Amino acid sequence: MKSCAIFSLFPCFRLTYHVKLGTGPGYLSFFFFTTCLGERLYTSGSNNNRPFPDYSPKKPAIRDAELVYQISIAIKLRRYEPLRRVLKPYESKFRPDHLIWVLMNIRSDYRLVLDFFDWACLRRDPNLESRCIVIQIAAASKDLKTAHELTRNFWEKPNLDISLSYAHFVELLIYTYKDWGSDPYVFDVFFQVLAEAGMLNEARKLFDKMLNYGLVLSVDSCNLYLTCLSNNYDRLGMALKAFSEFLEVGVCWNAASYNIMIHCICRLGKIKEAHLLLLQMELRGFIPDVVSYSTIINGYAHLGELQKVLKLIEEMQVKGLKPNSFTYSSIILLLCETGKIVEAKKVLREMRNRGILPDNVIYTTLIGGCCKLGNIAAAHKLFKEMQGLELVPDLITYTAIISGFCQTGKMVEARKLFHEMLSKGLKPDVVTYTALIDGYCKASEMKEAFSLHNHMVQMGLTPNVVTYTALADGLCKLGEVNTANELLHEMCQKGLQLNICTYNSIVNGLCKSGNITQAMKLMEDMKVAGFPPDTFTYTTLMDAYSKSGEMVKAHELLREMLDKGLQPTVVTFNVLMNGFCMSGMLEDGERLLKWMLEKGIMPNATTYNCLLKQHCIRNNMCVTTAIYKGMCAQGIVPDSNTYNILIKGHSKARNMKEAWFLHREMVGKGFTLTDASYNALIKGFLKRKKFLEARQLFEEMRREGLLAEREIYNFFVDVNFEEGNMEITLELCDEAIEQFLVGKANNRNS
Repeated sequence: MKSCAIFSLFPCFRLTYHVKLGTGPGYLSFFFFTTCLGERLYTSGSNNNRPFPDYSPKKPAIRDAELVYQISIAIKLRRYEPLRRVLKPYESKFRPDHLIWVLMNIRSDYRLVLDFFDWACLRRDPNLESRCIVIQIAAASKDLKTAHELTRNFWEKPNLDISLSYAHFVELLIYTYKDWGSDPYVFDVFFQVLAEAGMLNEARKLFDKMLNYGLVLSVDSCNLYLTCLSNNYDRLGMALKAFSEFLEVGVCWNAASYNIMIHCICRLGKIKEAHLLLLQMELRGFIPDVVSYSTIINGYAHLGELQKVLKLIEEMQVKGLKPNSFTYSSIILLLCETGKIVEAKKVLREMRNRGILPDNVIYTTLIGGCCKLGNIAAAHKLFKEMQGLELVPDLITYTAIISGFCQTGKMVEARKLFHEMLSKGLKPDVVTYTALIDGYCKASEMKEAFSLHNHMVQMGLTPNVVTYTALADGLCKLGEVNTANELLHEMCQKGLQLNICTYNSIVNGLCKSGNITQAMKLMEDMKVAGFPPDTFTYTTLMDAYSKSGEMVKAHELLREMLDKGLQPTVVTFNVLMNGFCMSGMLEDGERLLKWMLEKGIMPNATTYNCLLKQHCIRNNMCVTTAIYKGMCAQGIVPDSNTYNILIKGHSKARNMKEAWFLHREMVGKGFTLTDASYNALIKGFLKRKKFLEARQLFEEMRREGLLAEREIYNFFVDVNFEEGNMEITLELCDEAIEQFLVGKANNRNS
């Protein structure tokens, strides 16, 4: 209340707030000032201002005066004729000095001034004095666009000496000001051109020089200058400094000015300080708009602070501000990065319902988020939806979904999209090629992987460490350790350095191929090479021992890891959990889960899935349900695997009500059933005599292109035959023959 009283009594009272800006542009002190409540004059009222000089060009000789008079009369009387025809008799005698003298005679006719100047420019580039005069006349005629163009054209000349030209231009613009225009916006125009051309130091010099003449440049021009400064990270400190200094000398900042500074402070990573400026902006009488809020929301979104983002959106809505595309984009990015894809898709729907068309960046963010969670079906659906809206996927979009297909082993789909991308003229980069190569390596299709590697090199792209690591990993999985070593030697010859990820990948490959002894030896070699094994190395080896049933050795590695001060991750515990479950040691697995919760180590869906799967196999659905409820109570979001495990378990136990509910829930979240889950559901409904539900699922399964079991095909062939649906009966018979007989033949040939 005290500060409010002070503001009411002293509108120009200055409030300082110190913000330490970090080491980017240096340690600077930035002062936020209250702005004046009344309008400031364009010119300052100081009596010490320097006056503009009088214009006094050299006088024409008698002969020149006669020629100037003749030209002036001719173009005035014959103004509607082309000037080149009117001035043809005078061309041979016309000199640059004549241009200024003629302009003196026709200055009151703005259109004639421009036409005559254009004619002169076609013959010879006019001197700078003439150009400044025409700029002054244009500004005085309120034709700021032409004034801006004439000024910009001068600074676009090649091989211009910036320092010398700036001094000369300023001198002549000041010299011609008083007699040729006296419109202060002419200096705004020059200031804007300098800012747009990136001549920001010269722009600041002009601003300071105009203060000596009692002129303060307009807030719009100053906003442009701040924007140009804030777009360059190294000049952010200059922007902050200018914001405070310009206010002191009379620039009356507006809402757009505050938005620029909020953006500037956010770029420095000072989101809380930017938020403070938003609050101060409102206290000073400037109403924050959707841009103000969206900038802060984007800043908090990049910090992952969801609650603050939601609070700001609520605050926006209370003030009647509608989120724009940028706002929604920030929210969707945050939700995707935190794995909340379902919520992110809801935001997308809300956005479209409000009539705001999402761009390809928003769809690419969502596609990437779905792929990270392994929900490639949802990602592909979004990809198709994006194309349906005539949004053109770019390289990043294609790379995201290709990578998603590769991660889930769907290489046919990944390759198809790769060729589609090429057909649209998009050139894949190293990331795209590496994603495909890694996918083929994981699928043990090394011939395809090396073919892509060679094609990549032919395209002039240089494989990176990740590319070679993927190839080495694939070779190791096939037991071709010597070939992998040769590849890594080639990598070193090309100047690429092995890193911990490369070693870990080879360790992983050796473990996958069953060479655990060799993997343990490589771990010792890592220490010698200066790359001590990390958590990933130990987790990979523990996983290998757990899968081979050697839980004692897995425990020994865990103890060694802890002794070295390495912190296990949730993946480490998942490896142990999987080992316990595969070995039938469910009680140990449940004790491990309890211990994790007691120690504050948050399990994920994979942790629970191991236990759920084993209890479902044992047909112990009561315990399964209890574990699932405990999982949800901990805030763990079920993934696609969770739903498929539960649906198969409940279907096998003939708990069809629960299985059907889970099926609808997972579809609602964008997950898809596996063929095994469909088969289990359909057989469960058939056993319960729920033929309508079974048929509905069978048709759904066929639409998804998934393979039903033989007995299911036999059942629906008989049903349709009995119903007299001969066309569908024959269609199912053909489908079954193709899938079972042709499929078997292909398997034998492969």
